[in-house]
Amino acid sequence: MDNPGLQAGEAGNYNATNEPYTSRDGKWKDSYDPEPNAVSQMDLVDDGDENKERGNWSNKADYILSCIGYAVGLGNVWRFPYLAFENGGGAFLIPYIVMLVFAGLPIFLLETSLGQFASQGPIRIWRCLPLFQGIGYTQVIASALVGIYYNCIIAYTLFYLFSSFTSDLPWRTCDNTWNTGDCVDTNSLKNWTGNISDRVSPSEEYWDRYMLSRSAGIGEPVTVKWQLALCLLLAWIVVYFSLIKGIKSSGKVVYFTATFPYVVLLILLIRGVTLEGALEGIKFFIVPKWSQIANAKVWKDAAAQIFFSLSAAWGGLLTLASYNKFKNNTIHDALIVALTNCATSVFAGFVIFSILGHMALKLNLTVPEVAKSGFGLAFVAYPEALTLLPVSPLWAIIFFLMLFTLGLDSQFTIVETVATAICDGWPTLLRQKKWLVMLTISVCCYLLAMPCLTHAGIYHVVLIDSYAGTYPLIIVAIMECIGISYLYGLRRFCKDIAMMAGYQPNYYWQANWAFITPALLTFVLIFSFVFHEDVSYGDYTYPLWAVTLGNLILVFCAIWIPGVAIFWLIVTPGSFWERLRKVTSPTDTWGPHLPQHRDERYANMANPSAGIGAKYTPNDGTKL
Repeated sequence: MDNPGLQAGEAGNYNATNEPYTSRDGKWKDSYDPEPNAVSQMDLVDDGDENKERGNWSNKADYILSCIGYAVGLGNVWRFPYLAFENGGGAFLIPYIVMLVFAGLPIFLLETSLGQFASQGPIRIWRCLPLFQGIGYTQVIASALVGIYYNCIIAYTLFYLFSSFTSDLPWRTCDNTWNTGDCVDTNSLKNWTGNISDRVSPSEEYWDRYMLSRSAGIGEPVTVKWQLALCLLLAWIVVYFSLIKGIKSSGKVVYFTATFPYVVLLILLIRGVTLEGALEGIKFFIVPKWSQIANAKVWKDAAAQIFFSLSAAWGGLLTLASYNKFKNNTIHDALIVALTNCATSVFAGFVIFSILGHMALKLNLTVPEVAKSGFGLAFVAYPEALTLLPVSPLWAIIFFLMLFTLGLDSQFTIVETVATAICDGWPTLLRQKKWLVMLTISVCCYLLAMPCLTHAGIYHVVLIDSYAGTYPLIIVAIMECIGISYLYGLRRFCKDIAMMAGYQPNYYWQANWAFITPALLTFVLIFSFVFHEDVSYGDYTYPLWAVTLGNLILVFCAIWIPGVAIFWLIVTPGSFWERLRKVTSPTDTWGPHLPQHRDERYANMANPSAGIGAKYTPNDGTKL
């Protein structure tokens, strides 16, 4: 359904003097038109690339593995299994699959199709709808904030990985200098008569008192923990050199980082199911509790998990797809990546709960008493379970190396999203110096992460995670669906996809984009607001000033959406309705990047290489 106030492209191309922007050959153009050969090719492109200016993936496998690596992250291992266990076991798969079909897949295809069609990053892609360009800024800023703390979590995995190179894991016993009198290891548990809820495991004290050296609160004076600072430095060095040539280098690294976790998960599953008590643990994971289906919170959790698990609305999918060749079937890609992501989550559940079942048997506890989520699973419960296995250091090395590679893939795309947005903004100046952009991002993010490396660091990590990567991204996804369906025009968007895939998306996709997906995500957003709980870490409740800071982070991420819309309404010439009509129409630089891919609808398209600072002008009136 097109914009009822304006048939596609009916506005003319006028500048501040109400005169059309024209090039020497009389075609409509942006006010900024760089020389076509101004960008150095360096190593960012090769002879096989279709787009000589931006470069393309070397082959389809590079792109698919990068998408899988981006979507399949730490949350698949440490969040989904516990969510399933907590929300009805096998019954949770029903709302999970429903939300995949009606929320996850549609957003995935929408973003990858937009990015591939115009070969633009998350900010410039909104030349299709300038009023919504703030969405791109929100995505880039949210990605930058998450990139700061996410690499700190990767640094945690490196810390544990290096600590595992020993004959005896340091979190196995309570005989270390950091342990307290409350510590009870597995050997002493059989003679312990206290309440199980009061028991403190050696792995918990290793995490809290040694690795984090956690302070009592976020506001206490603290210093940087140098061991974590070195681990984070190593993590950023790995990220930088993996991205130094953009997708040309990261596309090769993912052949290891995206596939290695599956090898490890398979090894851990084979080992896990052969352990005594494994079946009991798996039962807690898969046996359905049908009564939970009627609980609205279960459906909210399923929608949120699939949405964030697929990394939708962050701008990363759009960025990865922007380096595809034009004639690529994004519909097939969406199905492959989304189904792989969901299958990985279920597979990881079997891996986790088989080991936890064995742990519960050995400690004479129930599975719910040992099951944890998030940091508690990855750095407390599972490490303790590994100490019960023969040759436990070997299993610990494998496990934390898997977590390291899982985190790296996601971090690659997070950083690439920010770098692509910057380079697309100033193409002639920065695209030939992408290595310098990557270096600047890496150094800045490393320095900005220092508060996350202090004794209060975990409080900062949880605070940013709770506010930067939740509500703003759900709002973004809702607005993407509304903007494309009702302002850009669903019919026009489907024709754009047909130019790439050879056929238009069917009514399933169209119904989701226009109605079902935004309605489901609105439900999740409202439910989350109504039942919102202030951020906490364990038993620690954040002070008011920290909660206020978190809300300011949220506002800082989301404010760009209305802010940029207001900006374009102010600077665009004409009456209010003329301005509104212009900023809800594609600009003259919107369309396929290369001339050979443009049909008659985009025949008069101007040079798409204009950067930030170029004036947006509506297209030339061609009926789309």
